[in-house]
Amino acid sequence: MISQTVLETLRQYVPAENIRFHEPMHKHTTFKIGGDAYCFIEVTEKTGLSKLVAYLDLVEIPYFVMGNGSNILVSDRGYDGVILHIADGMTNITVTGERMAVGAGVSMAKAARTAAECGLTGLEFAAGIPGTVGGGIVMNAGAYDGEMKQVVESVSVIDRGGNELILDNETMEFGYRTSIIKKKPFLVTGCTFRLRTGNQEEIYARMEDFQKRRKEKQPLEFPSAGSTFKRPAGNFAGKLIMDAGLRGFSIGGARVSDKHCGFVINTGNATASDVHDLIMQVIETVYEKFQVRLEPEVIFLGEF
Repeated sequence: MISQTVLETLRQYVPAENIRFHEPMHKHTTFKIGGDAYCFIEVTEKTGLSKLVAYLDLVEIPYFVMGNGSNILVSDRGYDGVILHIADGMTNITVTGERMAVGAGVSMAKAARTAAECGLTGLEFAAGIPGTVGGGIVMNAGAYDGEMKQVVESVSVIDRGGNELILDNETMEFGYRTSIIKKKPFLVTGCTFRLRTGNQEEIYARMEDFQKRRKEKQPLEFPSAGSTFKRPAGNFAGKLIMDAGLRGFSIGGARVSDKHCGFVINTGNATASDVHDLIMQVIETVYEKFQVRLEPEVIFLGEF
């Protein structure tokens, strides 16, 4: 799919050693499953990213930008396009007073820890959220009554033409597990958090409490993509799934967690098809019983 001419152009934007072909995606997702990406590119700075997306659009080669793969399910057949991986790049953090500028590749957990180390409160909810800040912004990630909308002051993005833009909080159109990034062709490169000075001891105590509650209620011992379904209006996905009699329901190595029915887990030998089929079966069963159609938080990448 990628000609020698295209490859030579890509090497102008990132080092040759950052470009790999037929990369196993099970190494890069929290589900620990999935086929190969035709081309996998490690992007370490936003200038390279802006040039890559503009060029790939120009030559009409499909691509997907990912962080640490905490919300994607890659088909067993793999992804016949280019993966732009930024989890190991764009990891800058700069704290100035109550503002913290963070690169899109920083993990949510590291951002929360850094804020705590600086005595800043507001990001405690993010301490146990898998994924990067970039991904967290796209989906307005949240937990324990906290969400990105509450703390993001501005977001740095690039459009598909490679132009850099700064979007303020209002322009981001944050909603439940969504933002303007899901509607517009923007890619997140970083953000600025507006936090508050707090009591460091109390900040750490809240983070510890949230982590304890996660361990008690979530199947963290198994590979998963975190909460599998969005919360339906006026209800809870986990409760609907449990009431539908699907606790522990499995297809192959994929299983509805006994610990928390809102999680689909890989028990160790699941295929991506197992997980996909299980998610689809859960959606149909819940709809048949309660006329509520669950919507996955997981992004399906490739052909299923």
